[in-house]
Amino acid sequence: MAGEIAFLELGVQDTARGRAFYEALFGWDFRPGPGQGLEISGLNVPGGLHGGDPGAGPYVFFRVDDLESALERVRALGGSVDEPDIEGDEESRTRYGRFKLCRDNQGSLFGLHVPPR
Repeated sequence: MAGEIAFLELGVQDTARGRAFYEALFGWDFRPGPGQGLEISGLNVPGGLHGGDPGAGPYVFFRVDDLESALERVRALGGSVDEPDIEGDEESRTRYGRFKLCRDNQGSLFGLHVPPR
């Protein structure tokens, strides 16, 4: 359903340290994800962990059915769409869907996600 939380991504500096922290804190399980990232299991929504992003807050992605139309609405409402594209290669899009980071009309970060078919 459009607007529901579809994906959660945690950015950390070092994925091995991040994995150890969240495994110990919440008992989450991890498996290899796209690039150097990890998939998180144990959440009530799909999740991931990526490195090279020190001090990042969680990225919350909201589901949309049509990414291009949703991006147009973001811009029309005074928000912005971050670049570069974070969708990855065709294999990643097929497995995980499409993602785009945006900012609302006050600069707050959020993401849009179209799940894989």
